[in-house]
Amino acid sequence: MDREIVRLESVAKSFGVVQALAGVDLSLISGEAIGLVGHNGAGKSTLMNVLSGTMAPSSGRITVQGAAPANYSVGVAKSLGIRCVFQELSLCPNLTVAENTRITHPKLRGFGWRRRAASLIQAKLDEIFPGHGISPHIPVFELSIGRRQMVEIARAFTVTDAPLHLVILDEPTSSLDQHSSEQLLNFTRRFVASGGSTVMISHILGEILNYSDHIVVMRDGKVVKNGPADAFDRSKLIVAMGGSAEAHTAPAQAGHVTTIDAKLRVESRPKARAGGLELRARAGEIIGLAGLAGQGQSEMLVDLFGAATHATLRHKVDGTAAFVAGDRQTDGVFPLWSIAENITICSLGQLRKGLFISPLRAEALAQSWRQRIGIRTPDLQNNILSLSGGNQQKALFARALGSNAAIILMDDPMRGVDISTKLEVYAIIREEAARGRTFIWYTTEMDELEYCDRVYIFRSGQIVSQLERHELSEARLIHSSFQEVA
Repeated sequence: MDREIVRLESVAKSFGVVQALAGVDLSLISGEAIGLVGHNGAGKSTLMNVLSGTMAPSSGRITVQGAAPANYSVGVAKSLGIRCVFQELSLCPNLTVAENTRITHPKLRGFGWRRRAASLIQAKLDEIFPGHGISPHIPVFELSIGRRQMVEIARAFTVTDAPLHLVILDEPTSSLDQHSSEQLLNFTRRFVASGGSTVMISHILGEILNYSDHIVVMRDGKVVKNGPADAFDRSKLIVAMGGSAEAHTAPAQAGHVTTIDAKLRVESRPKARAGGLELRARAGEIIGLAGLAGQGQSEMLVDLFGAATHATLRHKVDGTAAFVAGDRQTDGVFPLWSIAENITICSLGQLRKGLFISPLRAEALAQSWRQRIGIRTPDLQNNILSLSGGNQQKALFARALGSNAAIILMDDPMRGVDISTKLEVYAIIREEAARGRTFIWYTTEMDELEYCDRVYIFRSGQIVSQLERHELSEARLIHSSFQEVA
């Protein structure tokens, strides 16, 4: 214990004129869980990319176990026991879970390697996520984003010939439901207790405060705070990141009142099978979808989005709809387009001037949302992939909220978004709901459900329970999530 694994000294990284890291000093020791926080674009993911060897620093020194490798790379980092679970998943979708495991374990070769790889990943999934229900023989593209995250995490903790000393977890719970998140966090504490170390990046401050031994705060490419976890609380973390402690208000009393005679915008039943409840949403309501991940919440949102233009028997949607995807790389961003084009694509009707789209109107709309939601970029004409993950997600919010859609469908949309921006988006959602917009919001975070007027809990593709805001509690949510449909 207390053995230094990694030391970073004056590490800097620039991308052209943009300086992502501005001289970072950091020491990581064995048997310690580090929580790393900061606003979107603070340099957290860049620093972890440098540490894991996927990105070379512009300057500075990296020392691993007392030695400074001459050509630090992913292979060198892995051989020295450093692994990383990236925020944007790095699995090969056309390969099976077992075949993806083989990629990081070249020792698994020769006759029967698939069987050995399958056994290796299955055992680790069972250890971290009991009851996960993932077959090692299934292609990754058939898995939900939450289960892909589980595979990515389990793969990082598997061991064959190379040692394992440090695992970097970049937003590891962003795609997991509360039950799976607790399984992971409990496992990481066991791993740290055995002498391993973790660095966890998370915008869920409760996780950072409850599971970290040491907390590092970054802002504008620098470490601005570094100390024991018990020296921080939620307000201190928000202030250290550059936010305002006063901005954090309890959501439960921050809602609005929706009258029962408000226009009924959505009527939907997930399945025709008897026993499930019907979802109803009126103008001005914020409706939450909850339950364990993969129980039909995302599928319902996709069905409602389709029903906004093509009527179906099970879904009645009265009004235009916009969709905020949680899996931004697969379902959200247009990777070949600029930031401005990604923001304005759902607003082309209001940007017309005669028969053509007005570039001036498009630029004005994009700029207004850049300022309102705080997208950190020097130029909106840059490619969307030039943004950090959290800022890409902000662009998706701007796209939906900047449109004229009466119904906003949100599929666990806060992945990788910093706490200050979350609070700003929550305020915008309440403001837009007060103007009559309807929000249907699938989220895996209990704190976010408290912003909703009503919550529907899903299990096995059906709605098994309905809770009003005043009835909502973590205990009732968990009970309903595991309750069988009658």
